[in-house]
Amino acid sequence: MTRTASKAETARRLETTDLVFCAMFVALIAIGAFIHIMIPLGLFEVTFSLQFLFALLAGFILGKKLGFLSVVVYLIVGLAGVPIYAHGGGLGYLMKPTYGFLIGFAVAAFLAGLLKEKLGRITLPKLIFAAFVGEMAYYACGLIYYYLMFNFVLANGSIGVVELFSVWFLSTVAPDFLLAVLAAVLARKLIPLYERIRAH
Repeated sequence: MTRTASKAETARRLETTDLVFCAMFVALIAIGAFIHIMIPLGLFEVTFSLQFLFALLAGFILGKKLGFLSVVVYLIVGLAGVPIYAHGGGLGYLMKPTYGFLIGFAVAAFLAGLLKEKLGRITLPKLIFAAFVGEMAYYACGLIYYYLMFNFVLANGSIGVVELFSVWFLSTVAPDFLLAVLAAVLARKLIPLYERIRAH
């Protein structure tokens, strides 16, 4: 009876710890939205923020499921109208061509967590590789969503593949890769700490 109660208590403690860390990453991603730089590129303005860094860290530290959940909760809260996106919030954000990049944060977190688990012993090169895969998935989501919304949903002109890549990929892929490397470096230090916290 005591052993069963102890297991239940441990499970509750782990659930509480997971919820606390999920909430923390929701807050960090929201804060990251407001730490951004606007890059003017002709008719477009590209936002470079720290959200991608925190999304990758969520996947690395919490794992694929909880990391993904953290970003999804962030997205839901923003769509509910809380102004935690870089330029506000609300359901109308779904009509913005750039919303695919926000969806990409969730995919990046999931893939970073998945690859961390699949690649065996945690090393910095493996984490950098996982972060890079997450970055490419993030851009894939963003570019596909942008292209479809801009060309087939919104009535404000069209954008070609070359222009799409030059504006929304080439302009920020290098600094985002630096964030990916930084996420890997931080994760290498923070993952053992997180595991020790969950073990107590």
